[in-house]
Amino acid sequence: MKNTEISKNQPRKIQKVGVIGGGQLAWMMADAAKKLGVDLIIQTPHKDDPAVSIAKDIILAEIDDGKATTKLANSCDVITFENEFINIYELSSLVKNNVIFRPSLSVLKPLLDKYEQLCYLQNLGLPVPNFWEWGKEIESLSFPLVLKARRHGYDGQGTFIVKDIESLKSQGNSEFLIQEFIPFEREVAVIAARGVTGEVKVYPLVETQQENQVCRRVFVLDENLELVKEIEAIAQTLLNSLEVVGVFGIEMFITKDKKVLINEIAPRTHNSGHYTLDASETSQFEQHLRAVCGLPLGSTALKTRGAVMVNLLGYEFGENYYLTKRQKLETIPNSSVWWYGKTESRPGRKLGHVTVLLDGENFETMRREGEAIANQIENIWYS
Repeated sequence: MKNTEISKNQPRKIQKVGVIGGGQLAWMMADAAKKLGVDLIIQTPHKDDPAVSIAKDIILAEIDDGKATTKLANSCDVITFENEFINIYELSSLVKNNVIFRPSLSVLKPLLDKYEQLCYLQNLGLPVPNFWEWGKEIESLSFPLVLKARRHGYDGQGTFIVKDIESLKSQGNSEFLIQEFIPFEREVAVIAARGVTGEVKVYPLVETQQENQVCRRVFVLDENLELVKEIEAIAQTLLNSLEVVGVFGIEMFITKDKKVLINEIAPRTHNSGHYTLDASETSQFEQHLRAVCGLPLGSTALKTRGAVMVNLLGYEFGENYYLTKRQKLETIPNSSVWWYGKTESRPGRKLGHVTVLLDGENFETMRREGEAIANQIENIWYS
């Protein structure tokens, strides 16, 4: 790969973007790539992964296969990430050969281990729950607590709520961190992007609703929440401190006494931003590619007053495309059904999502409408 870092005097158009990871997040980059005239080259382990169908070229290999990423680098102008299950040390040698990663490996390094991530956020002065590394002091902790895998946890996997010392000892070890249990009032998230020039754009704050540590619903509502400016400042501080190029998802708690605490950082596009495909001037996927390609960032404004997004989660083991249910969901007014094309269903697996645009007169009206539509979607899907 030639060095394609954009200079102030002579920017070079990036035409081929390598993506490590071939799941639905890479798949949802397809429309944006076509719009921007960019080819996507995907490194992914399975020929039936969602992004295989939209890629210009495929390198079939595990995500952390450094040799495969070397091959990927020789086929594209810049490399980005669909997930964080990479071997950062394997990739470090490629940087010495002028391979460009966006976000850079130096950005990812303090974030991939969730304990190190919390340490980094704390050192920046950003608000986080109390947390502990696995060690002798566990005997003195108060319960309940949250036990989290330091690496490779996602969609609720690797996260447990423990209520006593016996459960903590039986489930935990040095591969886990311990986090204070927050009896929050609301869970919220924000998508933020930063370009190569340092320009930062923050999307509207959303409320997320989880079940078994998996996101079920996302509400985008025209709410004048007092904490929005504080949350936007958190996003600005984080992205600027790291010198991010790309899109990040930031998950947060709002406590009962109206304090904001960061739960986790996702150094990539994020489930809480899927609504942007239908409800925003610029989707999070287009925004990410714009940042990666050195293009100006797009508008984060909503095209509608609000929206609700509901994940279609697997609830059984087997192979099923759920065509009849998807057809029923498509009859809901102002709905868009996104089906990821996965061939296998299992409980909790994200198979698709539905976004419905809202246009209520005020926050309370849209909230009621959004809850009713979310219930309607789930009644169809889980019946």
